[in-house]
Amino acid sequence: MPRVMSMTEFRFDRLFIGGAWVAPIDGGVRDSVDPATGQPWTQVAYGGAQDIDRAVVVAREAFEGPWRKMAPWERAGLLRKFAELYATQIEALAQVESRDNGRAIRESRGDIGLHPQYWHWFASLADKADGRTIPMDDSVHAFTSRLPVGVVGTITPWNVPLMAATWKLGPALAAGCTVVLKPAEQTPASSLALAALFEQAGFPPGVVNVVPGDGPVAGAHLVAHPGVDKIAFTGEGATAKAILKTGADTLKRFSFELGGKAPHIIFADADIENAVNAATGSAWALCGQSCALGSRVLVERPVYDRVVEAFRRNAGRVRVGNQMDPATHMGPQAHAEQLAKTLSYVDIGRDEGAELVAGGTRIGSEGYFVEPTVFAGVAPQMRIAQEEIFGPVAAIIPFDGEDEAVAIANGTPYGLAAGLWTGDVGRAHRVANRIEAGMVWVNTYRYIRWSTPYGGVKTSGWGRENGVEALDSYLETRTTVISTTGKFADPFAN
Repeated sequence: MPRVMSMTEFRFDRLFIGGAWVAPIDGGVRDSVDPATGQPWTQVAYGGAQDIDRAVVVAREAFEGPWRKMAPWERAGLLRKFAELYATQIEALAQVESRDNGRAIRESRGDIGLHPQYWHWFASLADKADGRTIPMDDSVHAFTSRLPVGVVGTITPWNVPLMAATWKLGPALAAGCTVVLKPAEQTPASSLALAALFEQAGFPPGVVNVVPGDGPVAGAHLVAHPGVDKIAFTGEGATAKAILKTGADTLKRFSFELGGKAPHIIFADADIENAVNAATGSAWALCGQSCALGSRVLVERPVYDRVVEAFRRNAGRVRVGNQMDPATHMGPQAHAEQLAKTLSYVDIGRDEGAELVAGGTRIGSEGYFVEPTVFAGVAPQMRIAQEEIFGPVAAIIPFDGEDEAVAIANGTPYGLAAGLWTGDVGRAHRVANRIEAGMVWVNTYRYIRWSTPYGGVKTSGWGRENGVEALDSYLETRTTVISTTGKFADPFAN
C-alpha cells in the first residue's frame, strides 16, 4: 500500500523531465501566491524554451522506444496502478490545488476524489483502439489500424489544473502517446505533484514530462515545436486562436476546450426549489471560475421574481472565506487580474442598466475575495449576458415561452453547455434538441463523469474529452491494403 503523503512533501522547485527532477535551464524559480492572502506560499520552477526542447526530445525518445513497444494491456496496467496510487493521495493533492488556486477545499476534495475513476476508465480504453476490415474484391485484403498521434503538448488552465490534466493525459497515455504538460503559470503546483505520482507509479522516463512556464514563452515554444504532433488546450478562445496561428507552420493536430456562457433555463412548470439550488450552486462554484457554469439564468416570466428573490437570499447564505477552511463555500478568485476583471464587469452591468440585486463588492483588502453577485433585469444583449466573466456573477434574464428561451440561449458565440428545468418531458426533449451546446443537462446540472463526452460547439471548442470519444483525439487511422494474389499487371506490356 503506498504511503499517504502530505502537501509539504511535494517538491515544486524542479521540473519533471525524462523521469528526473531537474533545475530549469533558461527559466528560474518563482513565488506561487496564495489567493487568500496575496502572499507567497511556495516556490515553483518555471521553464523556458530550452526546457521545452529537452522535454520534447525525451518524450519523442519514449514514444519511439519503450512506450510505443509496450502492449496495450501493459499500458492499461500502469494506468490502473497510477489510479490506485492517485486514490491514496486525494487529500494531499486537494490541499495543493486549493492552496494554489483558491478553490474551496470541500470542492477540491469532491472533484479530485473522482479522478481515480477517470484513470481507471482511461485504462480500460487502452486496448479499444481497434480498426476494421474493409470489404474489397478477392484480389486484396484491406483493413484499418488506429495508431497514436505521437508526442502531445498539453496546456492546462489555472482554474482546474488536475481535472484538465486528467482529462487530457488519461486518453493520450491510453492511446500510446507521450506527453509534455505545460500547466498555467498562475497555478502550476498541483501539476508538479501529479508528476511525483507518475514517478512513483513507474512510468518509463519521458512518457510524462511537466514543465511549468509562461504562456508566451514556454507555451508558445511548445506549440511551435516541430517535434510535437498535437496540442490539447483548455483555456480562452483568444489564446486558442493564437495557438492555431503559432502551430500552423507544422500543421499539428489540435483539440480545444474553450470558454462558455452557459444558459440555465428555468421554466415555470419546473421544480423551482431544485432548479434554484442547482442554478445558484452552479453560478458560484469555483468562485464562478469554470467555463460550464450557468452564468446566464433564463427564467420564464411567471416565476421570474420568485427566482430572483431566491438568488438574492442564497447569495447571503454563501460562506466566503479562506479556501482551506472546510466550512468555506466559496474561496477567493485565483489571482489579482481575475478579481479586477470580475469587478470591472460589475461596473459594466450597472452601466448597462441591470439591477444589482446582491453582492458586487470586494471583500477585505487582503486576498482576492469578492461577494456572490446577482444582476436582475438583464437584457440578452448586455455584455454581462454575452461575455464570459469567470467570476461569481449571475445574470438573470426573463423570457416568454420556448421559442424565446431557445433564441436567448443560442444567442451568444459560445456553445459549451446548457441546462434546463421543466416538468414536461416533451418540452425537455424539444428544447434540448434545439440548444446549440455540446452538453445539455435536464433537471440536473454539471453532472459529468468519465463516460460522458464533454466539449463545445461554435467558439467553445473542437473535439471531445471523456467517453470513448476522448480516445479519438489521440489516434490516427492508417489503411493497409494487401494483395492476396501476389500479381501486378505489367504496365508496359502493350
